[in-house]
Amino acid sequence: GKVGKTMAKRVFLIVLDSVGIGEEPDAAAYGDEGSNTLRACWQSGKLSVPNLQRLGLYNIEGVGCGEAVERPLGAFARMRESSAGKDTTIGHWEIAGIISPKPMPTYPDGFPPEIIREYERLTGRGVLCNRPYSGTQVIHDFGREHEETGALIVYTSADSVFQVAAHERVVPVKQLYEYCEAARKLLQGEHGVGRVIARPFEGSWPDYRRTSNRHDFSLTPPRDTILDKLRAAGLDTIGVGKIYDIFAGKGISQTSRIQNNEDGMEQTIAWAKKEFHGLCFVNLVDFDMVYGHRNDVPGYTAALNRFDEQLGELLPLLREDDVLMITADHGCDPSTPSTDHSREYVPLLLYGKEIAAGRDLGTRPTFADTGETAAALLGVDAGCDGESLCPLVLARG
Repeated sequence: GKVGKTMAKRVFLIVLDSVGIGEEPDAAAYGDEGSNTLRACWQSGKLSVPNLQRLGLYNIEGVGCGEAVERPLGAFARMRESSAGKDTTIGHWEIAGIISPKPMPTYPDGFPPEIIREYERLTGRGVLCNRPYSGTQVIHDFGREHEETGALIVYTSADSVFQVAAHERVVPVKQLYEYCEAARKLLQGEHGVGRVIARPFEGSWPDYRRTSNRHDFSLTPPRDTILDKLRAAGLDTIGVGKIYDIFAGKGISQTSRIQNNEDGMEQTIAWAKKEFHGLCFVNLVDFDMVYGHRNDVPGYTAALNRFDEQLGELLPLLREDDVLMITADHGCDPSTPSTDHSREYVPLLLYGKEIAAGRDLGTRPTFADTGETAAALLGVDAGCDGESLCPLVLARG
């Protein structure tokens, strides 16, 4: 990570979680032909994102919707995912410079017996369920037996997750977290699931309720990302929202939790008013979690419109030596029958005094170019899996 000429003092990198812009060439292998998350919102007739439009969102190659502007204020690109997979973790790791050739493991038939046996040995408790299940249904179906026996409810989903549900009266939250730490240590390598999730609940059958004490134990990135390289160069790496969890804290100097997208943007706007030197990395998860997975087109569209309004508040706060980058980590088309993520290209918009307005960067082979560019703008040659776009996007370049 040698330090070169600095183009920016602060970079704001905002990930619009799941805002894909059309199927990738291998979408069929993922069951995602025809997916285009942005177009689904645009076709509702209610999408109004004038700030993103001015930056060049609809000028991006193959975007398939919206109206291009004659003179975009930003540089823009279509980013292709090089990793195997279409989840948040793998998408963000690639943005930050790690291409994952293998997808994270999923367990449509539950976890193998040897894993469950070892987990029972580590916790001294039995295991119930062990298959993909709805989180609310699983406590209804197994909660009574769990209360009677003290056995842990272990289940998964379409995602790479190992979830452990327990009643707060049977297993105190602190102890449940310890059991999840044990699962996290156990689930490495071949069985390295993206997340182990503690799912505490309360109440009595049949009226159990999940509590707010959920906690995610993420897989640590297998090697250094641009975040580690920026830290090593003495720069700030600020995570807003899920960023800290996605990277298991690796390479993050400061973090703040958010309530929702709107709060996430308010915190980003607050950072724009403060002094720091480095990267402010933001994840806005509602697009995916609240609207995409629930196939809620009107909700998704309204959330994009609201983001665009808040983007309008952020833009005037950017200083001469700031660069704004806006991208996404995968798709989650709310108009297709599937409620899962979709294998899509994502947008990249770059904006700042140093950035050549209207520069069309075409399609890039990996999300990793995004992080490499962010680091290079801050004067750090990260040397991760991507290539810096600086030679192409700098106004003087």
